[in-house]
Amino acid sequence: MDNLFKGAFKNKTVLVTGHTGFKGSWLSIWLNEMGANVIGYSLSPYTDKDNFVLANLDDKMESIYGDIRDFEKLNQAFNYYKPEIVFHLAAQPLVRYSYQLPRETYEQNIMGTVNILECVRNSSYVKACVLITTDKCYENKEWVWGYRETDRLGGFDPYSSSKAACEIVASAYRNSFFSNANGNKSGIATVRAGNVIGGGDWSTDRIIPDCIKALENNMPIKVRNPKATRPWQHVLEPLSGYLLLASKILSKKDNYSDGWNFGPDHHSIVKVKEVVEIVLKCWGTGSWEDMSKGSSTSLHEANLLSLDCSKAKSILGWHPHLTLEEALQMTVDWYKNYQNGNVYEKCVEQINAYCMKLKEE
Repeated sequence: MDNLFKGAFKNKTVLVTGHTGFKGSWLSIWLNEMGANVIGYSLSPYTDKDNFVLANLDDKMESIYGDIRDFEKLNQAFNYYKPEIVFHLAAQPLVRYSYQLPRETYEQNIMGTVNILECVRNSSYVKACVLITTDKCYENKEWVWGYRETDRLGGFDPYSSSKAACEIVASAYRNSFFSNANGNKSGIATVRAGNVIGGGDWSTDRIIPDCIKALENNMPIKVRNPKATRPWQHVLEPLSGYLLLASKILSKKDNYSDGWNFGPDHHSIVKVKEVVEIVLKCWGTGSWEDMSKGSSTSLHEANLLSLDCSKAKSILGWHPHLTLEEALQMTVDWYKNYQNGNVYEKCVEQINAYCMKLKEE
């Protein structure tokens, strides 16, 4: 695996913010298996069932527990470890939670991004920085075609708009401080993925964790918005794009310092109820209930959203490798086995299986 991405990460010091989170833990495992010296900066894990905890990642990498809003502590971590590559995933990641705590959402997402960019700007060692935002950063008109990187940014809710703001902040820093004219050797990119699924996610108001919690308790799955259409993808799909992009930035930063979509193909853009039905098939038992009828919630949630990934496909040579059925089977397989064995090895097994698909090209 260490030869993947032309060995770009082997023996490199890589900082992953948000490494205790769902996507951050999978990225940290993958980097660790490729021979990187992985440093994590994040809040403590939310539950003792998080992928980070069950995989015992604290024993396999350096972890710094801190708030991304704490610039002094973050800057100390940068100066001490001197990372060559930075993946910034630390954020408040939930739409519905952002309605409850909008100020905290804006502080974490916008100022957290500013703090990262300041640390990179003040460093002489960071060569590549990949900032993870979201597909929800676009002004969603709920049209049937996917959003391109040049489409207008927006966001109805605090979470989505905070991520759109992160994109604008990154663009301003890139233009002001990271161009060749400024002599800065760092490449800065932003990345936007779809609805990411996979083992080890226990977040509230996410359909896969909701499914698993109900199934484990022999309860019907309560589906809040079954007709909503989303771009679904296994966590390893966008992560492969982030890693490929970072490796490209290391070689030619100015060619790749930009915004990028890493979403699924059209066949994986389906309604929530279709995802639930495939999960039930993979699990082997269970049922679901439509909770949308008579719902009194006043919170806005998009009904249709998809990404156009032509840019990543044509310029980076990246594309999805898993069907929706394969992605959900892998996800359910993790949840059916996490209590029975070595979770780290289970994650590595799935990463290796995915890498085999990459190598087959």
